[in-house]
Amino acid sequence: MRRKAGLVLLALAVFFAALSPLLRWYAFPRLAKVPPNQYQDMVLEAKGATLLDYGTMQARKVSKVTIVQTLKGNVEASKKVERTAGRDVVVWDGLSYVQGPDGKTVSEIPERYIFDAHSQEPVHATGEMVDGDPVRRDGIEFKWPFLTEKRDYEYFDAQARATSPIRYQGTQNFRGLTVYYFEQTVPWTKVPFPKSLPVEGITPESVAKTGTTRWYTTVRKFWVEPVTGAPVYGEEIHKEELRGGTLLGGRDRVTAFAGHVKMREDYIEHTVSLVKQNRTVVLLLTSYLPWGFLSLGILLLVLSLYLEARDRRPGRSAPANAAEPEPVSA
Repeated sequence: MRRKAGLVLLALAVFFAALSPLLRWYAFPRLAKVPPNQYQDMVLEAKGATLLDYGTMQARKVSKVTIVQTLKGNVEASKKVERTAGRDVVVWDGLSYVQGPDGKTVSEIPERYIFDAHSQEPVHATGEMVDGDPVRRDGIEFKWPFLTEKRDYEYFDAQARATSPIRYQGTQNFRGLTVYYFEQTVPWTKVPFPKSLPVEGITPESVAKTGTTRWYTTVRKFWVEPVTGAPVYGEEIHKEELRGGTLLGGRDRVTAFAGHVKMREDYIEHTVSLVKQNRTVVLLLTSYLPWGFLSLGILLLVLSLYLEARDRRPGRSAPANAAEPEPVSA
């Protein structure tokens, strides 16, 4: 009976030991993915910022500038791309709009970001754009890969329509989470005017005729939870200028926007709470279950060997009902 039990335990030990790496290296890369219907929004604020009054073309200090960013998963568009791409794809329709202290929109820039649901690598397909202009992203945007590494990544900048490195700067603790801190500096770059401008009758085409150009620089900072690859906090030291042309009335340049942009407190709390939940789910597939199954397999193997050794131990007492041997006479 013990031998049968030992064989069963041995079979279970082999099963759980084999399941451990299978779950981590086979199941996890296929199961961990960004859902195609995800919706998220974020509100950032720049207090004490400088903002251009397009009516007077004068820069002025304002109490606050608000930047609202939304990302909405487009399920129908992702299905169309998947038919030709042959892999799981997510299509995010994004919108970033800036509001002045009076709540009026200063500018808005729509985006369509298409990427691999598992690796977050960009997928190039029809419809990939920024503010209506076709683009070809080379690098991540908005989200890092699952199990983010301590290294630099290529990050796409929507304003400049270009990719540059975002540098890993170290590991920190952010509200109870271990996070990786990344920083990217975009030098002064000539960028297009938004197609939606706050003054009636002023368009990018009409501004271009004046010879005035728009320039932009930023220092972008992200604190990323490495298991999920989700940023839990972000900041930007953001500056925009208009330069040259007749629109400025003979001035060489004028500040269009300058401010230290930070996530609003209520969105920080919501993001941290959501990331903690998702982190537990990812850890189940990458750590908790694989290590648990491996430990269980080792335990079952030890128990199986113990029962086998006990069954084979010499000098075991005979069963109580065994017959006594007959005496042999001469």
